[in-house]
Amino acid sequence: ALTRGYLNLRLKPNKDLLQSLINKANGLNSASYTADTWAVVADEVMKAQAVLEDPEASEAEVKAAHAALTKALEGLEAKPGNTVDTSTPVKPGDTTASIKTGDTTNMMYPLLGLAIASLGIYGNKKKIK
Repeated sequence: ALTRGYLNLRLKPNKDLLQSLINKANGLNSASYTADTWAVVADEVMKAQAVLEDPEASEAEVKAAHAALTKALEGLEAKPGNTVDTSTPVKPGDTTASIKTGDTTNMMYPLLGLAIASLGIYGNKKKIK
């Protein structure tokens, strides 16, 4: 029974890219696009959501849902007179899930703190000797 259970094990596919693509599609304004192209995207979002929620979904199903939703998003056409932000287009084969955090921390402060702490430790060791 243990051997059978071990043989039936399989890896769960990573669904993060699919989730981020669904979030991107849900963040779009349907009023900015033609009804025909938006209907395709809405249908693919529903299919992708079903794959995302399926705990038994295979890696192939996740990849197929990602590819279909990517293709649907690429096929979106803006309504005449509407401007659509295309600053971050979806590219075929894009496997990165980039997130803009807005973090602009200057590394000088942590390095300065490390230098001061090092001097303090060095000074204490010298006093002890």
